Amino acid sequence: MIVIFAVMRKLSFFTENKIAKNASWIIVSRSIQAVLGLITSMLVARFLGPSNFGIINYAESVVAFVVPIMNLGLSNILVQELTNHPEEEGKIIGTSILMSVFSSFFCIGSVITYSLIADAGEPITNLVVGLFSLMLLAQAFELIQYWYQAKLLSKYMALVSFFAYLIVSIYKFVIVLINASVSLFAISNSIDYLLIAIALLIIYSKMGGQRLSFSKIVGKRMIGKSKHFILSSLMITIFAQTDKIMIKLMINEEAVGYYSAAVRCAALTGFLFTAIIDSFRPVIYQRKKDNQEQAYEIKIKQLYCVVVYLALAQSVAMTLLSRFIIQVLYGSDYTSSVLALRIIVWYTTFSYIGGIRDIWILGEEKQKYLFLINSCGALMNVILNLFFIRAWGIYGAALASLLTQIFTNIVMTAILGPLRHNNTILLRSLNPKVLFM
Repeated sequence: MIVIFAVMRKLSFFTENKIAKNASWIIVSRSIQAVLGLITSMLVARFLGPSNFGIINYAESVVAFVVPIMNLGLSNILVQELTNHPEEEGKIIGTSILMSVFSSFFCIGSVITYSLIADAGEPITNLVVGLFSLMLLAQAFELIQYWYQAKLLSKYMALVSFFAYLIVSIYKFVIVLINASVSLFAISNSIDYLLIAIALLIIYSKMGGQRLSFSKIVGKRMIGKSKHFILSSLMITIFAQTDKIMIKLMINEEAVGYYSAAVRCAALTGFLFTAIIDSFRPVIYQRKKDNQEQAYEIKIKQLYCVVVYLALAQSVAMTLLSRFIIQVLYGSDYTSSVLALRIIVWYTTFSYIGGIRDIWILGEEKQKYLFLINSCGALMNVILNLFFIRAWGIYGAALASLLTQIFTNIVMTAILGPLRHNNTILLRSLNPKVLFM
């Protein structure tokens, strides 16, 4: 990954030093985390076995359903808010955190209630889901990270995330060594988010950040923008997580374990794409704010170009090496994950395209269309999963996810007239020459 970034720095879209440095910190940190994650994932998956590994991933999916409600869509608009209103950063961050904290309590209660009903008679599953849901409270405080993104200060996020991840990895190693219960794995994410949030808040204060405070006016302004993202993000979560939940309900936990192993392999390099997209986001919004329309559109094209070609390269490589990857990372017990990985890895390209499209939509203030787009995608995903899982098991779920990503991020944007220009930008970005503009 470092080699890829070194090459990209030579291209014109990375000549802005802040973007290069910002992304490099994230990539270096996440590369190390990826190595730790691989080792940890191998140990945990082999120790737990497909069934218990499936329970952990089922709990993760259930909790993921309420994350959009917990953060109230604020994660989608905070960078833009901080870019447009730097004089109110203390109010923006403080108000966001407080609203999300109150929302997290409601979400934790909802998740626990759901598990007690849907998984009645399964005390281990109920316990794991309940413990996993505690991450929602810690995640609410982690909204401070968007201040660092807006300021292009990702080196602090990178360092904090690395050390938090290192501590959590050691924690997982220890509980594997002592042959601990599956429930102890469920709180690892909560520890991770909590450590990151505390450290980032302390650094924010030391760097002279404005005093955090609550503002009803600022809150109303942000909710006015973010409300479009709450339901749309919930719809995204439905077609991102429904497959695991439906596999558990229609087949069993073991099948969830196989499917989750494939999903995790497909997402191994996700940190690279996240780093690139997060580093470009504040620059794109700044171009829009300064009415530099041509430069604004060029940046989006360049972002599309690098992400699409890297994602396609990853998909080809993982398709060819899928059996080897599963064998090395998860062992022979997870052989059933191979074909699922070959299908799943192709939807990552369309998933990243959707992330960039959302940046353009917010920049153009067309976020009202997100709910329609993602609602149609969620409905399609549930219907496809209902039939495909019954017919082809976890491979049907993988195919349903791929078709949903294509429909949501390409077809729906083409259908809706006000959003078609985004597809035009995407098509033009496929010309590698845009990288040198």
